Amino acid sequence: MMGIGFPELMIILVIIMIIFGAGKLPEIGSAFGKSIKNFKSSMKEAQEGEEVAEGEGAEASAEGEAGETKQVEGQEQELSDEEKERLAREKAQAEGEAKDRAMKDKADAFTASLPRKGSYDFSKDTEKNG
Repeated sequence: MMGIGFPELMIILVIIMIIFGAGKLPEIGSAFGKSIKNFKSSMKEAQEGEEVAEGEGAEASAEGEAGETKQVEGQEQELSDEEKERLAREKAQAEGEAKDRAMKDKADAFTASLPRKGSYDFSKDTEKNG
């Protein structure tokens, strides 16, 4: 049986102290604790979200015919939080793609304005300056 006892933990701690130094140990410990806490809270939220989604599934099928309406030809709409988040992500992605295209077009225009390799003629440059 391979178990980690007190002597093995002390050796590991000494090695960590040698590598990171004694000043960094509290920072490493707090970061490790925060990451575990964040992981646990996200797991709880995911489980609660699944339970809520299962509960809303039955309600949504009953309300589907008379309840929520989606965007149809500019009518008022009631969207769930998930749909609002999805629409916000799609809008942000479209805006980002538009900015990327604009930047690429600007860079292409600048690149096109540069002289081609081997097309520089020193004699023409000296005639203009001379």
